[in-house]
Amino acid sequence: MGRFFWLILLLAGLLAVPAEAQWRRPSKATPKLPTETPETALVAKLLREGQELQSQYKDSEALGKYEQALAQAPATYEALWRAAVLSVRIGARYTDETRKMAYFSAARLYASRALVVRAEGAEGNYAEALALANQATLLTARSRLLSYKEMKPYVFKAVAQRPDFADAWQLLGRWHYRVDHYNILERIFSRVFLGGMPSGASTRAAIEALSKAHELNPKRIEYAYDLARVYLNQGYNTQATAVLQDAVELTPVTAEELEISRRCRKMLVQLNRRLVKQVHRHMRNVD
Repeated sequence: MGRFFWLILLLAGLLAVPAEAQWRRPSKATPKLPTETPETALVAKLLREGQELQSQYKDSEALGKYEQALAQAPATYEALWRAAVLSVRIGARYTDETRKMAYFSAARLYASRALVVRAEGAEGNYAEALALANQATLLTARSRLLSYKEMKPYVFKAVAQRPDFADAWQLLGRWHYRVDHYNILERIFSRVFLGGMPSGASTRAAIEALSKAHELNPKRIEYAYDLARVYLNQGYNTQATAVLQDAVELTPVTAEELEISRRCRKMLVQLNRRLVKQVHRHMRNVD
């Protein structure tokens, strides 16, 4: 009797529900899309404005925009790594070492925070390596050599994570060439006090990395200048001449590019004079 009573109640409940609803599968809740808050909208706007200012070579103003974005959202990866890179660029323009170090130290802080947000990010790793390399120019011999050892994993990870990152390839090329050309005292010091020299550095790898940067962005005169200098130092005059000819055809925009263009022209003139002398010497030998 008890079972029959409960069965009647169950049937009554089913009949009270429309037939199509009785067999309808429960619908999955539609996931809510993240809504843009006024804060996130402001951060996105500041990032856009910062990148626009960067494209106009207004580095200080762009850095200000990224700092404003970080005041709103301190863990914004793009603002962090871009602020680090700009801090290095601005600091490098000063002749006063105190100001240089202040900017380079700020760059290290921004880059370190970027790596906390995204440890595998190519840009953050590049920013860390760049800050280390520039800080090294103001340090004692021991600290400078230690900086080159510390920056290795960061610059290698940057190109591994983003093979299209021309700036990272340039920095990797510089690292290879600088470490491969340690003088005898630097080599001894590294082996005795730093547990050995950074492994894997070579001039061939430097040329390959700088060539990659130049290939990715042939309009950047800095890449051409670095590559030409390495070619010239290694006695590859033909290759150096070809790269310098490309470089002098570029129109400099900033004061830094104008200075690099002047150096490229000077190097090209010296190479041409050397080539003329070699031709004259060869002709005299033939006669």
